[in-house]
Amino acid sequence: MSDFTSGFWNWYIVLITVLGIAGCAILLWSQSRHKVRLDEHGQPEKTTGHVWDEDLTELNTPMPRWWMFMFYLTILFGIGYLVLYPGLGSYAGRLGWQSAGAYKRELAKADADYGPLFAQYLKRDLKDVASDPQAHAIGERLFLTYCAQCHGSDARGNKGYPNLTDTDWLYGGEPSVIKETIMKGRNGQMPPMGAALGSDTDVENVAHYVMSLSGAPADPIKVAFGKPKFAACAACHGPDAHGNPMLGAPNLADKVWLYGGSAETIMETIRKGRNNTMPAWGEFLGEGKAHVLAAYVWSLSNAPGTPHDVAAK
Repeated sequence: MSDFTSGFWNWYIVLITVLGIAGCAILLWSQSRHKVRLDEHGQPEKTTGHVWDEDLTELNTPMPRWWMFMFYLTILFGIGYLVLYPGLGSYAGRLGWQSAGAYKRELAKADADYGPLFAQYLKRDLKDVASDPQAHAIGERLFLTYCAQCHGSDARGNKGYPNLTDTDWLYGGEPSVIKETIMKGRNGQMPPMGAALGSDTDVENVAHYVMSLSGAPADPIKVAFGKPKFAACAACHGPDAHGNPMLGAPNLADKVWLYGGSAETIMETIRKGRNNTMPAWGEFLGEGKAHVLAAYVWSLSNAPGTPHDVAAK
């Protein structure tokens, strides 16, 4: 509640909270004073006279006292909680407890317990860490906690999110590069190229030329017209279309596609461009955890401890 920019919202929260508790108390009190109806002979009537669905009858019996006392106790508990803990707008509570403070204390305790372990891994080469069974298990849990939301629990990615289990890397697949990506993040941009190419026909021709580079079915006439127009794309993807890991420009001559390899999808990419962001995790995770996580990610597409040639993408 401390991020309120207006005092109105503080009092709004206080008002609805207090009115909610008071309303529950008044309703309970009014029902506790309800008396059972008597018939003309002075005997309690068995029902209230309300009938639904022909045979569903409301009985004329008071609420059990123990049940009402339990509700009174919950109301008192709620009042006590709001006095001790945050809940009434920006009021911090008598104990001064904060979820952010509790979270920081948990992090400090975790760092004290596991910090030395990550410090030991940080001293070791990433490929060596990747071959350590304990480090692999820790890296897997880190991946499932922080990375699976985008890349999937199996790390095979999804539309717009790279597959981390193959040997196709946008910025290079060396362990140190993967660690740099985790620590600092990436911001890949493909600018809209429709205007630079000319007409929609030119965009379609270039799309078919790009498809032909990876052996996909393409119109040979459109390929021929699209090839010279591809010069506008060569600055990033290279004249051979094999990409540039320095820029994060993908290899267009393989069969790996981040958004799909159909003519429609490629044309959409050319016209509108793409903007992908990989958030930086260095400050949040710390270098020790990022080190173990990078080793795990590298192991997904490599046999730990053995040399491997990684593609440029």
